[in-house]
Amino acid sequence: MDHKQYFEQIKGKRVAFLGVGVSNRPLVYKYLSYGAIVTVRDKASREKLGVTADELEKAGVRLILGDDYLKNIDEDIIFRTPGMRYFTPELVKARQEGRVVTSEMETFFDLCPCKIFAVTGSDGKTTSTTLISLILKEAGKKVHLGGNIGTPLLPIIEDISPDDIAVVELSSFQLISMKKSPSVAVVTNVAPNHLDIHKDMKEYIDAKKNIFLHQSKEGKLILNYDNDITRSFVNEAKGEVLYFSRKRETNAAYCTADKKIYFNGEYIMDASDIKLPGVHNVENYLDAISATYGIANAEHIKKIATTFGGVEHRMELVREKEGVRWYNDSIATNPTRVMAGLNAIDQRIILIAGGYDKQIPFEPMGPAVCRKVKTLILTGATKQKIYDAIVKCPDFNPNTTQIFMEDSLEDCVKRAASVAVSGDIVALSPACASFDYYRNFEERGNHFKDMVNGL
Repeated sequence: MDHKQYFEQIKGKRVAFLGVGVSNRPLVYKYLSYGAIVTVRDKASREKLGVTADELEKAGVRLILGDDYLKNIDEDIIFRTPGMRYFTPELVKARQEGRVVTSEMETFFDLCPCKIFAVTGSDGKTTSTTLISLILKEAGKKVHLGGNIGTPLLPIIEDISPDDIAVVELSSFQLISMKKSPSVAVVTNVAPNHLDIHKDMKEYIDAKKNIFLHQSKEGKLILNYDNDITRSFVNEAKGEVLYFSRKRETNAAYCTADKKIYFNGEYIMDASDIKLPGVHNVENYLDAISATYGIANAEHIKKIATTFGGVEHRMELVREKEGVRWYNDSIATNPTRVMAGLNAIDQRIILIAGGYDKQIPFEPMGPAVCRKVKTLILTGATKQKIYDAIVKCPDFNPNTTQIFMEDSLEDCVKRAASVAVSGDIVALSPACASFDYYRNFEERGNHFKDMVNGL
């Protein structure tokens, strides 16, 4: 079914959107325009939604707000937000009753007329997705970038032609219910993450697998050979499998000991051509090259590598003040991401960490913190857990890694400013989600930047 046929059938259908978030709000107005009877259900109060509630009601939307917003769901089509648990009892009941429980990305995959490249993983998703889109654009393709990056693509589906390419980032929350896979699937890596939402690591891994399990034999799967979990996915792949590696030669993109990057034996560029710092960004380029090579060539890839300065909130240089460089790495919501950032820096730094508890262990980052952090400033719900993990590390030395515990991010910034001297690096790299104090990592990162720029 194409999008025209789909939206012709929407007229008169009762459609519910669970949450007034980034991915759902544009869809509300789109479905209204096609004659759907739209309800928005949101846990927020009327007072909290404010003008948004007024605008929705003026447009003809029925609002069900507050703690009972999921009670008596009886709409024909139900759109869940990606962050809502797939196995929420009310959604399980709705599926059992034969109601369509879907999401913006699921419906987009059903209707998209063009080839889709999709990226998932525990770390590096956003940068890899961005690199793929930039390289394909440099190669002359019209690219539509969206998914977990925050740009809903379903509302603009009429503007997408069969010759275009959609490049999307997919989280485990989006993938858990996907019944279709992209033409080209990339898995950057898999490590423990989001165990506050998923019931266990197996559910998390199984969700990630949906990025390729529904491919045909014409599909292409890009896997990280250096990650044990992703390497094991080959046993369930239905199409072509390409491996990228920072440690050995493979059938796709790899980096040699002398820091040269090849694709299946063909020289692409030197790793030093990459403007983004750190070995993790070399890996991001390896998976992007593996996904795009053939459509793009070495010249296109090198052009992006030498000019692209990075994505906001990902080791983003905020300012340099009195010889101290301040970095915003708010996207680092798990220990492996923090470790990658620390390993990209050639000196001991001042690290601000802590936040919402996703029930993942912090012990793995102990050695990296002890080796690369001279001052650790902790805050948020996880500050005690991180403290315990670091001081119990065999490498911990209180004379070389000083630890402070603070009540807020504001206090962390003040503490960092008081201990930093010329030549120091201060990085917000939390190892945790932001939901204890902020709506998302972007809001946390922007608050951090505001405070640093106000010093």
